[in-house]
Amino acid sequence: MGKAQMNEISVMNEATAEARVRLFDRFASLKMAAPTVPYPPHETVEEGKRLRGEMAGTFTKNLLLRDKKGRLFLFSIHEDRALDLKTLHQRVGANGRLGFAPAERMVELLGVQPGALTPLGLINDGAGVVTAVIDASLLGAEQVNFHPLINTESTGLRPDDLLSFIRSCDREPMVVDLDADGG
Repeated sequence: MGKAQMNEISVMNEATAEARVRLFDRFASLKMAAPTVPYPPHETVEEGKRLRGEMAGTFTKNLLLRDKKGRLFLFSIHEDRALDLKTLHQRVGANGRLGFAPAERMVELLGVQPGALTPLGLINDGAGVVTAVIDASLLGAEQVNFHPLINTESTGLRPDDLLSFIRSCDREPMVVDLDADGG
């Protein structure tokens, strides 16, 4: 690894550390319980399932998708849900089919690396570029779990606290019933 790459990683780690302080300060100011526990690093949902053991709560997967006009949607869905990218755009008012956004956009706008994508990254999207899309089935859970900007921990939130957090980032979450016809 070259010196430039090491400096870039150092700056990124510092920015992530500062963002995490802002994140947990936000939880405190909103009076949210946000229990955070260590979570073994992992690359896939399946690997995460094996590694997490008996952790409480409902686990999610998060996808940053973009439409034909470049509009970005951060989907937070149940970890076992599959999405039909051929029809999903109709559910969220996107312009044409949705595809995966480049990892660089995730880092640039949400301040998270691939593998750590989370709606909690909206705290870094001051311009409000990313639309948060929440799977309605998550709202019935007692606790939903997300990475707190890094993939070595898991933070649990009550679903209504998740919605309040997103609103505190100056945007209205789009709650979509993906079990209804067309999902």
